[in-house]
Amino acid sequence: MKLFNGIKKGFQNFGSSITILINSILLLVVYIFGVGLTSLLAKVAGKKFMNIKTSKKTESYWEDYNSKKKSMDEHYRQF
Repeated sequence: MKLFNGIKKGFQNFGSSITILINSILLLVVYIFGVGLTSLLAKVAGKKFMNIKTSKKTESYWEDYNSKKKSMDEHYRQF
């Protein structure tokens, strides 16, 4: 019985190691295709997700809040 317990323990350790390796590889592939492809397409299209223009003259990058009332159509079509 001790022999089988040792084999069982060995297979569990091997399975755990393989799981870590495969999950890391799959996450890397998903990240490269998801984030990398999105970034590449955004650069080709000229899309800027953040409107940040650095300047030494500006003291702050805060923008004023526009508190005017919006119509219901603008609330439904936010994006």
